[in-house]
Amino acid sequence: MRIGMFDSGIGGLTVLKSFLKHHPNNEYIYYGDTLNMPYGDKTKGELLEKSKKIIEFLQSKNVDIIVIACGTVSSNIYNELKEFCKVPIYNIISEVKDYILKREYKKVLVMATSATVSTHVFKNMNQEIINEVACPKLVPLIENNKLDLLDEVLDEYIDKKEDYDAIILGCTHYSIIKEKIKNKMNSNIEIIELGEIVAKNIN
Repeated sequence: MRIGMFDSGIGGLTVLKSFLKHHPNNEYIYYGDTLNMPYGDKTKGELLEKSKKIIEFLQSKNVDIIVIACGTVSSNIYNELKEFCKVPIYNIISEVKDYILKREYKKVLVMATSATVSTHVFKNMNQEIINEVACPKLVPLIENNKLDLLDEVLDEYIDKKEDYDAIILGCTHYSIIKEKIKNKMNSNIEIIELGEIVAKNIN
């Protein structure tokens, strides 16, 4: 199977890594739109315009399916892209929502882009246990390899007083810094990565 995959930049490579681990015999074509990153501050219209161009490119490479390796695109315009795309297309949110619903968490933190948080795609599942935090500074720091600034920035987004059972990394870029995020929290916290969940559940 030939799988097309796209994101605003290097974050989606964490999804590709998970797919290579679980489905090593497939062929992959990855598109990282670093020219237009970050996606977290884009309007739905901008996201749709850029995503359609990428989908057309991937379809020209005769992919069998397309995986949206981006939380922002998945949460904002998946339905529109599903209608536009000529091959099966998968978002990176739905499988994670199913995963959450099957577990009995008491308190979950969602770290995501501003655009993803604005949809409340996770919080609407259970407003009592899920807390969403927009983290607009993280993607530019990760893309520009300014990781020395992460500790200070993460302190702005993570309340260490809260006792979370799990953190959903609602942007695929955040998987790159998952250990730094985990170090800010209690040692037993579960880190939920979008790419890993999706890769395990797409055959």
